[in-house]
Amino acid sequence: MLARYQARLRPALQVIEIAEAQPADGKRAEARALLAALPPRAFAVALDSGGTAPDSLALAALLERWLGLGQPLCFLIGGAAGLDRSVLTRADFTLSLGPPTWPHLLVRALLVEQLYRARCIATGHPYHRAGRP
Repeated sequence: MLARYQARLRPALQVIEIAEAQPADGKRAEARALLAALPPRAFAVALDSGGTAPDSLALAALLERWLGLGQPLCFLIGGAAGLDRSVLTRADFTLSLGPPTWPHLLVRALLVEQLYRARCIATGHPYHRAGRP
């Protein structure tokens, strides 16, 4: 599913996967790797259950605004233990995919589908089907 939506998404989405932190290293090692992977001037969106949970239309508006900044747009997804405070502090926006706890690998697929949906909303493509029962 991830590959299907990733192939449809424009602008193209590049996924950079960092090594999962070992329990002895904790979230700090993962945080260092995530922050080091950010390009200069990146607009960073951290995925965290404590963030803002917009509906699809609001996410589409946010995505258009972020894309219009002319900065690299990066989404940061932590491992099973979540994101370290340093990543959340660096983030320009904290996004939640809702109250349930999602496995971090499933979050990638959910996020890419929502980004595809947001781009469809912005371009008037009927994929979203707003208002259906």
